[in-house]
Amino acid sequence: VQLVESGGGMVQPGGSLRLSCAASGFTFSSYDMSWVRQAPGKGPEWVSAIKIVSTGGGRTYYADFVKGRFTISRDNAKSTLYLQMDSLKPEDTALYSCARIKVWKGWGEYEYDYWGQGTQVTVSS
Repeated sequence: VQLVESGGGMVQPGGSLRLSCAASGFTFSSYDMSWVRQAPGKGPEWVSAIKIVSTGGGRTYYADFVKGRFTISRDNAKSTLYLQMDSLKPEDTALYSCARIKVWKGWGEYEYDYWGQGTQVTVSS
């Protein structure tokens, strides 16, 4: 199993970035996925998750602090997870990682079995 994030960088407040997570080594379409971030000196913080639905899309969930600004999506044909981040704020600065969900405990609470290395997002003027 391999998860490789890309798309991070430095952006001014109010700007946008689109993160990608390329998955390999497993049947991507069969797993719920999540984005998690970690700011310097802080613990991991759940950002968003996408749950498989029978129609082939996904049911999406967001932490309150990104709701309305971030959009999670997936392309099962490309085995890729995305996070569109708009209206970025300095407090969004963090290392963003994608993770495969092993156990769905409840809203915002998951057990993960695989993580990517992350991509750095820095929001600064």
